[in-house]
Amino acid sequence: MSATDELSGFFERFGSAYRWFVITTTLMGTITVVLSSTIVNVALPDIMGAFGIGQDQAQWMSTGFLAAMTASMLVNAWLNDAIGIRATFVGSMALFAAASVLGGLAPNENVLTFARVAQGIAAGIIQPLAMIMIFRVFPPEERGTAMGIYGIGVVLAPAVGPVLGGWLIDNYDWRYVFYMGLPTSFLGMLLGTIFLPTRLSGGKRRRFDSFGFVLLAAFLVTSLYALANGQREGWNSDIIVGTGALSLALFLSFIVWLARRAEPLVSLRVFAFRRYSAASLVAFLYGAGLYGSTYLIPLFLQTVQGYTPTRSGLLLMPAGLVLGLVFPIAGRLTDRLPAYLLVCAGLFLFGLSNLLLYEIDVDIPFWDMALMVLLGRIGLGVMMPALNAGALSALPAELLAQGTGTINFMRQLGGAFGVSLLSAAVEIRFAFHSAALTATQTEANSTTMYVIQLIEQINAMAGVPAAYAYQMGGALNFLDKVLAAKAQSMAYSDGFAIVGIVFLLSLLPGYLMKGRR
Repeated sequence: MSATDELSGFFERFGSAYRWFVITTTLMGTITVVLSSTIVNVALPDIMGAFGIGQDQAQWMSTGFLAAMTASMLVNAWLNDAIGIRATFVGSMALFAAASVLGGLAPNENVLTFARVAQGIAAGIIQPLAMIMIFRVFPPEERGTAMGIYGIGVVLAPAVGPVLGGWLIDNYDWRYVFYMGLPTSFLGMLLGTIFLPTRLSGGKRRRFDSFGFVLLAAFLVTSLYALANGQREGWNSDIIVGTGALSLALFLSFIVWLARRAEPLVSLRVFAFRRYSAASLVAFLYGAGLYGSTYLIPLFLQTVQGYTPTRSGLLLMPAGLVLGLVFPIAGRLTDRLPAYLLVCAGLFLFGLSNLLLYEIDVDIPFWDMALMVLLGRIGLGVMMPALNAGALSALPAELLAQGTGTINFMRQLGGAFGVSLLSAAVEIRFAFHSAALTATQTEANSTTMYVIQLIEQINAMAGVPAAYAYQMGGALNFLDKVLAAKAQSMAYSDGFAIVGIVFLLSLLPGYLMKGRR
């Protein structure tokens, strides 16, 4: 039976309702992976404590997931041709479920990171399937409605997920966060078996560019390793310099390989169009800002402000819900206004939000922080539909398929590097501020000496032995903790400022998306 005949058979059996069965099926997969891509960030402080690891090691659970998802997105089209869309979807959901169980049972950080990478591989394969199926089963005049309904479901997952995850961590254990995606995984496998066709095309199967994929994977691993371990090993150390040089060589080799391939993993032809190239740069920065800030905010809330996982999830919830409201409005505005205006407006709002976050400290009120985060999410919601539309409108019809895949790839690539770069920046600035603050704590600093004397008096009143070493040790230990907390708060502020400055500088490529009249 041909692919067209199989789809016709589904419509004969289920009628027009079949379209909505397809949306429900693919939505189960997307909700599962979107939920898991953000919810683990709420659990990172508990995971760091459980395994005794630092932030530089813990961030691999985010970057490993995003890097694997970025690379595996490029395997989707080949798998659909090779084994069919039903087997691809159900198999990927099964892999995701197995990786989730492994993450929940992980005895150490290495197994947990491996589980996150496996989740990322499955997520990258699952995500494009929704768009493919919607465009196949809905006529052009109904695709906008379908995408709107599908988009609301996708946005609600990261809005509600951190709250549920925080509640599980506070009342049970961080391991239960990994099990949250199991119900939707199993439901997705069941619905996929019933409602998805075996194949969507019966033509000649394309050859998979295995060597190009290996080059890409090796580049991601080496470059992200260098960024993640630079602060600990030393940025001038042989291992970091060597790994960085190797990653650069792999990247250049990957570009040369793509240029010589008739059917490359990532099409370079689309970058010949200026507006598309500008949009791709913005998409890279969009991914970096979205995933980077989603990584930093829960860590700041829990490590600096002392929030519980539930409270940090509640702070993120209003931003997620507003993002769901903004998406449909932004879609309508995209039809009426030039794409570059909406993209620039979104870049400005998100940049402004992060510059406002530069002023945060341990005493910032809950709703002040929530509103700053909300402002940034409005910016991301405004620019997302316009970014895709503006990028694809710059391409001729024969390059639309390649352009769609490449813009998604650039966004995910930005996410992987955004988390690593911001994590490294925070570590560097923490070391800088710690050294700077420590250098001021001398006998000439009257405030410091007053605090030490005050702590000594409190210790004496509390019954601490009068020996000098005991009392002075307690005072210095208190001072050390205060300085570390202040340095950490300043480091996170610098991280948000970096994001804000980069997004404001991105207004230039955003403006370059402007087309001729």
